[in-house]
Order: sequence, then C-alpha cells, then structure tokens
Amino acid sequence: MGTPRRLPDALQHAPFSRQQALDLGLTSRQLQHQRFERLFPTVYRFRGHPMSARDWVHAARLTLPPDAAASHQTRFVELGVEVGPLFPLHFTVARDLHLAADRDRLFLHRTLVMPRGDRAGVSVAAALVGAASLLRRLDIVSLADWALHRGHVHLEELRHVVDAEPWRPGAAQLKAALSMVDPRARSLPESQLRCLLVAAGLPRPETNADVHDASGRFLACGDLVYRWLRLLLEYEGRQHALDPYQFNRDIHRYAGLRDEAWRYLQVTAAMLGAPVALVRAVHHIMVRQGYDGPAPSFSGSAWLELFDTPDSWRHDRRWQGRATS
Repeated sequence: MGTPRRLPDALQHAPFSRQQALDLGLTSRQLQHQRFERLFPTVYRFRGHPMSARDWVHAARLTLPPDAAASHQTRFVELGVEVGPLFPLHFTVARDLHLAADRDRLFLHRTLVMPRGDRAGVSVAAALVGAASLLRRLDIVSLADWALHRGHVHLEELRHVVDAEPWRPGAAQLKAALSMVDPRARSLPESQLRCLLVAAGLPRPETNADVHDASGRFLACGDLVYRWLRLLLEYEGRQHALDPYQFNRDIHRYAGLRDEAWRYLQVTAAMLGAPVALVRAVHHIMVRQGYDGPAPSFSGSAWLELFDTPDSWRHDRRWQGRATS
C-alpha cells in the first residue's frame, strides 16, 4: 500500500463532514483508511486528533440539519461547562425527523413548539429546563448557579419560562430547584456543597462572603461562611496545590483566620464524593463552634430529591429508537 497523501490542515484538527473532505480533494475510498474514524454516518475525524467535548458537539452539528438546536446539558458544552454525562448529545427540532445515528451518542428531541434560541442552540433558560428533565437536582442547581453567575441567564427569566411553559419536560423539576439556586456561587463544587448542607437541614451559609477582623481588616472571601459561628468552608481544587502563588496566598490567609479564632474546613473533590460523611464533618465543627440547632437528616425528601434522577429520561429512552433512527 502506498503512503497516504498528506492530509489538509483543515481536516487534522477538528471533525469534518464527508463533503468537506471531498471538497478538499479526498476520495470516498481514502476516507475508509484506518487513519480516519467515522463519528457519525457522514462525519469523520483524523485519528491523530483527540476529541474534546466541544468537538463532539461540532461533529453532531455537521450531521444534523440547521434547524436542529443544541439543547439540554449539551447547550452548555460550548459555553464552557459539562454537567452530567456528555453522551448522548442532545438536540431539539420542531418537526418529525429521523436520522441514522448512533443512539448512544446522539439523541434528537422533537417538540411541537420550539423554545426560544439563537444560532448556538436553544436559550440557556430553555436548556436548563431540558437538562432538569434528565439530571439530578444537585446537578441542575449547580448548573443554574453557574449560568446565573456568568450572566448567561437571569433568575427572572428562569421563573418566567417555567411558569409560561409548564408542560415542557423538566419545567416542574427546574421550578422546584429554583429556591436553592444562588447566583453568587462561583463554581460547581461550592454549589454542590451548599446544596448538601441545606438539603440535610443545616442553616444556609452565606455565599462568597468577605470576612474581616475586629478592626475591619480584610481576612478572606469564603466560599461558604457561617459568620455567627466564625466558620468558613472552602472548596480546594487542584489549582490551589499546583499554583505556587495561590498555595502561598492560602497559607497566609488561613493563618490570618486562625489568629482571629475563625475555624475553616478545606473541602476536596473526594470529600464531595462522600456527601453524608462530609455533612457530618461540617456539623461536627459547627457544634464545636457553638451551633445548637438540629442535627443533619439524610432521610427527608429534600435530601433524597437532591440525588433523584427524573423519570422523564427513563420514559424518553423507550422511544429513543423512533426519534433517532
């Protein structure tokens, strides 16, 4: 077998359609070479190009008609955040459309009334409604916090869409979650931590609140703050350990808090993965700081609903073949 012709640069760094390849001089036979992988029926990638989440959304757009809009959690990938499973990718269309596509990679929702949107997909508010039909309440609150904090949507817009279109799958779930959202939350993990504490029945902490000493000198901005208990909770991502500047800044910050008799807890991803143990650890510190309120509960509806997956997705999967094949 001869040496394959050099691949045009335009096809090396992103997914491409069969027509794009033909326009650049490749043949159908050449696309069958092992250096290419077929992602969707008429969409390929060069195997030397690692696929990102955004690449997958782009690949889906290449196989779908222009009126199919990115929706649900897929809409947020190009905004820079992933919550819940990447696959299947979710798009919505306002007509009866059948596609020959991998059902595990692409799900096409059909609706009689298309939600508001633009060239990027359905509106962020509509995408949150759709995502709420698939994700846990813990995830949807975190995603709503993220979108609100960055100005992609406003709280009044979310309230309007769930009231104006209550028949959409996910509208009831999003409406139930809105009482827990907080636009001041800066990251998904701190949103998750706040949700865990509140759902377990502990008092709601302040979000991203400044802490000062008796003379008014700034000490820290805490992710979550129980000011009356002099307790600060911080999510410690990997950047805190890998960035020398941030690492040294944290050392001085925590020293200042200790000098003023503030307690703090550094929460990691592993701790978030054991939510009951984490909430109990926070409660233990709260008690030591003078908290005498109710202990956390892990059997109430607020806690259980935090981790529930909506029934609508399980229902949708039963007609998935009709929607995408």
